[in-house]
Amino acid sequence: MLKFEDVSFGFTEELFANVNFALHPGEIAVLTGKNGVGKSTLLRLCNGLLKPTKGRVRTAGFLTDEHKTSSLARHAGFLFQNPDRQISKHTVAEELLFGLSLTAPDTDEAEKERLLNAITAEFGLNPADEIFTLSKGYRQLVAIASVLITDPALLLFDEPTVCLDKHQKKTLADGISSRIKAGKAALIISHDLEFIDILDCKKLILKDKVIKE
Repeated sequence: MLKFEDVSFGFTEELFANVNFALHPGEIAVLTGKNGVGKSTLLRLCNGLLKPTKGRVRTAGFLTDEHKTSSLARHAGFLFQNPDRQISKHTVAEELLFGLSLTAPDTDEAEKERLLNAITAEFGLNPADEIFTLSKGYRQLVAIASVLITDPALLLFDEPTVCLDKHQKKTLADGISSRIKAGKAALIISHDLEFIDILDCKKLILKDKVIKE
């Protein structure tokens, strides 16, 4: 589902070098490491927001440097660290259906309604709520739901539990786990030990410019 082949990347200086790892259907990997080592940058390489300086990244079988990010988004759902940088619509329903319209524009109205009802029920969201009247924890859930409603094969989540309470973390963990059992895969940046303990995952550490298992 995701493969790094001798990947190096840097802006003014190299953040990591010759990174190799693979993520298969049915697997969750949690990526940890100190602040500033390049975790969020590495995640952006996974969906083509950034291109490797050297090496190749394959996402759902596609080479990221040969495909547009908008094309890869049909296969890889990306969650930014701050939900307010991801949300662009007024109500919960508008936000959730907006992402769906970009990745699956041919979805008919009945299916849209079914998907909207299912995802809002799963995460305890009210479709009519105005998003920026909600707490940051619920805005985070809206951002997560906007990714999951598109049913991507690969989940790329950057610190998804920020501002979530214990119950919300359990709901998120259950949602991720059910999708992994259905053959999806997930790469998650997290330092939330409570959340990591819930997940059945392999742990990766970005340290000294390489990934260590």
